Amino acid sequence: MATIRIPAPLRPYTNNQSSVTVSGDSVSAALADLNRQYPDLQPHLFDGEKLRSFVNLYLDKQDIAQLQGLNTPIAEGDTLLIIPSIAGGAPSKRKVDQSALKVNQAFIITLLLLAFVLDTAWLAAFVAAVMLLGTAVPALSLFKRIYQHLLKPAGVVKPHVISDNPEPHRFAQGFGGVVVTLAVLLLWAGQPFWGWALVWLVVGLAALNLFLGFCAGCFVYYQLSRLGAPGFTRKPIR
Repeated sequence: MATIRIPAPLRPYTNNQSSVTVSGDSVSAALADLNRQYPDLQPHLFDGEKLRSFVNLYLDKQDIAQLQGLNTPIAEGDTLLIIPSIAGGAPSKRKVDQSALKVNQAFIITLLLLAFVLDTAWLAAFVAAVMLLGTAVPALSLFKRIYQHLLKPAGVVKPHVISDNPEPHRFAQGFGGVVVTLAVLLLWAGQPFWGWALVWLVVGLAALNLFLGFCAGCFVYYQLSRLGAPGFTRKPIR
């Protein structure tokens, strides 16, 4: 069975229990069991069947929004944390696992360099598809899933979770995926110089992030946010 940690503001609805043991093989099922045990808690977590926007859930310190949402599997001994947002919508409880980002960048760099060395456009196309799919549906991000389900459990890469917004990183990956897609189209159109030049651009930006910690796409995202561009709503977390 798993454990759900209850924040202090919600403990009056769980008989002042700070943690509750629940059953279920997913976050959704675990929450359903929690609500079954303490029905008065449900309206504080859910609006109908939808999780309230100010309720953040972390499975063993990782935001489930970066996993599979409410469908995220939960195993024996796991701990699920309920963390309400600070009043006014302050994002200080938003977290990003930097190790997952670095593994993602390492895969992108390695595979794109391999595509260049082998002069193989289809491998670059594969990387572009993975990047775009991971941007559209984070739970399907192949390289991050390799980290989550293989590298992290094996202890090969240690988690490094910090306060951060995931949206700028998704924007950066999506932009990179678009550039690699354009590169592939140029390669297929018989323009290898410009095609591989764009591939190297993405490799360079990913390496800048991986080795120096500067995310160019994130920088662009926050500049657009400052200008009030539609859809770019997140501000840097101080």
